[in-house]
Amino acid sequence: MSELRMVELSATTIVAVNKLSLKPGQEQFLAPVSYGIAATVVNPQTSWQRVVLDGDQVVGFVSASFDPEALEENFRSVLWRINVDAEDQGRGVGRFAVQALIDEARARGVDHVNVIYEAGDGGPEAFFRRVGFEPVGETEYSEVIAEIRVTD
Repeated sequence: MSELRMVELSATTIVAVNKLSLKPGQEQFLAPVSYGIAATVVNPQTSWQRVVLDGDQVVGFVSASFDPEALEENFRSVLWRINVDAEDQGRGVGRFAVQALIDEARARGVDHVNVIYEAGDGGPEAFFRRVGFEPVGETEYSEVIAEIRVTD
């Protein structure tokens, strides 16, 4: 693995982001990438979307939002999605993306980041726990609300 780096989502990277592959069974836990990308158009001031590159190859995508005015506290600082290409999973790409998100939250003066996910076999829960997210609640749809604390 080359040195990973994070860049803003752009016209140059968007096609590769849309082509990121998943491992069998993961698709049931993730909406299409285009849903996440649409957030930039809807809320460009609060959306934070980044692409993880390994060299010049797109290996991951992260979409988050920082909206101190959000009506629901869980949506004020939230990781909406993280995709790592199937072939690159298990190499630290996701951990790198979450650390970049934490760094961004810290720079914005935010003390935690939430994530909301569906529990289930083959789902993202094990990953989120490995990188430091802890369950703190549940949505009305029985999705898990987890948070990671941002420390100095």
